[in-house]
Amino acid sequence: MKAVSLFSGCGGSDAGVIAAGFDVVMANDKLAYAKDVYLANHAATDYRLNDVAKIETFPDAELLVGCYPCQGFSQGGVREASRSINTLYLEFARALHAIRPKAFVVENVSGMVRKNFAHLLQDQFKVFTDAGYQVKAQVLNAADYGVAQDRKRILIVGVRNDLGVEYHFPEPTHGPGCEQPHVTIRDAIGDLPAWPEGEFYAREFHWYYLSRDRRRAWDEVSKTIVANPRHVPLHPMSPRLIKQEHNVWSFETDAPARRFSYREAARLQGFAHDFVFPDTPAGSLDMRYKVIGNAVPPPLFEAVVKALPDVWG
Repeated sequence: MKAVSLFSGCGGSDAGVIAAGFDVVMANDKLAYAKDVYLANHAATDYRLNDVAKIETFPDAELLVGCYPCQGFSQGGVREASRSINTLYLEFARALHAIRPKAFVVENVSGMVRKNFAHLLQDQFKVFTDAGYQVKAQVLNAADYGVAQDRKRILIVGVRNDLGVEYHFPEPTHGPGCEQPHVTIRDAIGDLPAWPEGEFYAREFHWYYLSRDRRRAWDEVSKTIVANPRHVPLHPMSPRLIKQEHNVWSFETDAPARRFSYREAARLQGFAHDFVFPDTPAGSLDMRYKVIGNAVPPPLFEAVVKALPDVWG
């Protein structure tokens, strides 16, 4: 079974696709270090470092996946419905028409469901439905699928109409009422060194960073891993943050405090322990955080893909 991936980043979604049994024959992104990381882990994929609009032909595939950029919807970005970055789904639709896969899966930030973006979500449904697909969407939390992090994302799934089958989103596998408990910070990174010099963003904690509680304890799931290293959550070895007043928090003690390292952030995103982040000219510390924070948690994407009906024969 073959898959084509667009807006692939460093390969979080594709790690999930591969774990679900697919061969990713083509991937794409504009970030040089994203390509470096991807090919260090999946060397056989044809990775096209380019603006997706410049890709003229696509290989045949049964599955198309994509995570078009989300800055226009994200709570961490500039939330403007008119930004051109919000219409990159039209490039995804172009590939959908060209490839005609049996199914597609899209991931994006849950902010896409806000009222001021409703027209954009509705237009995505219309574009994908007009292309001949039965389309469904649901907000899922990665923590409910074995990821040690609260990370709510919208998943949009389409199955080609002529196949005559319906998609159902996977039920949670982790957490209250499930067979397995949530995966905790300790489960994910408890074996890593306490102070990995050079692997974490070590600059001072700005007043904006201390405007909210950035810490979770060892036996909880992490707060959302973000792409901006300044705003990465605190490691639980750090002292607790105590609220002083509205938007003002301070550390309980003067004990050492630090943000998660990029390697810890990758673990908390659900990347495999042996996932490689190569040392290349493009691989600055900030860029490592960026590609990790922008990635899709592989176990979440794997669960969504595995729930697709068996239409591959």
